[in-house]
Amino acid sequence: MSRYIGPTGPTGPTGPRGQRGKEGEEGERGKRGKTGAAGATGTAGATGATGATGATGATGTTAINQIYVSNAGDNTVSVIDGFTNTVITTIPVGTSPRGVGVNPLTDRIYVANFSSNDVSVIDGLTNTVITTVAVGIAPFGVGVNTSTNLIYVANSGSNDVSVISGATNTVITTILVGNTPEAVGINPLTNRIYVVNFLSNDVSVIDGLTNTVITTIPVGLSPRGIDVNPLTNRIYVANAGDNTVSVIDGFTNVVIATVPVGAGSREVGVNTSTNLIYVANEGSADVSVINGADNTVIATIPVGTNPVGVGVNPLTNRIYVANLVSNNVSVIDGLLNTVIATVAVGTAPVGVGVNP
Repeated sequence: MSRYIGPTGPTGPTGPRGQRGKEGEEGERGKRGKTGAAGATGTAGATGATGATGATGATGTTAINQIYVSNAGDNTVSVIDGFTNTVITTIPVGTSPRGVGVNPLTDRIYVANFSSNDVSVIDGLTNTVITTVAVGIAPFGVGVNTSTNLIYVANSGSNDVSVISGATNTVITTILVGNTPEAVGINPLTNRIYVVNFLSNDVSVIDGLTNTVITTIPVGLSPRGIDVNPLTNRIYVANAGDNTVSVIDGFTNVVIATVPVGAGSREVGVNTSTNLIYVANEGSADVSVINGADNTVIATIPVGTNPVGVGVNPLTNRIYVANLVSNNVSVIDGLLNTVIATVAVGTAPVGVGVNP
């Protein structure tokens, strides 16, 4: 007989959950192992030596602004204060002083005494002669090489140049040059010395390292004055015989321009701060101003009678012109190119040296 199984009845409600059994106790944590001994500290490296302390920089120089004018007629040098345009002292030197050279780094002034054949060395601090150095015959021009502290003296009567050591005030060599050397120009950056030879119408170029003549450059007639612009390496020669200025390229040692100026061009001064060149014209009693950029005359300034010497202070932009016959110095303002003062000095002023 078949057995009939009926449909499954609905599931009954879930009974209440039984209580959770107690959690078993945590087992004991194992003991921590001992910390290993610390390694030995390495030996400290040696401390580096302390670097040497740099030398203290040189104290900046104070402007001196004194102008030294040689008076050939009374054997003295007038010292002008450039701030006040007054003579602050007069220094006796040798006989018939002519050229004046200045070394602002050592505060020494060198005066060529034409008739006593020597050079007076002046201490710029005390404005007194500290020694006299015998040189050649009839010394005329003086140039100072500030990079070597050597002083070059053109001896017009013996046709040579005496080289004086500024450290010892002794002549260390004598260099033969052209006929009747009268003026000296120096480029301390190239260590070249330029000597104007009046009667041979040329310029001797001296290598300051060997103190030998390395070339000779023909210029105009009867050259008497010279100056150098070290920044442009241009050399300017005043030719009294043809009233011109020869412009020499210091790189090639050739004349690159000839500039007409006033009558009897005698001496030259270069203002390195403006690249203007001042030429004292003895015959026309004036100063020609040349623009160094294009070698043209941009102004002509009337001064005293027979101007023969020129000195320039590039720091103050003042130019000083020694007037031989009127016994004074014309002070030119380089900004205006006009005379702003006239200073009476000794008899027959010839040379001008500026200690800026």
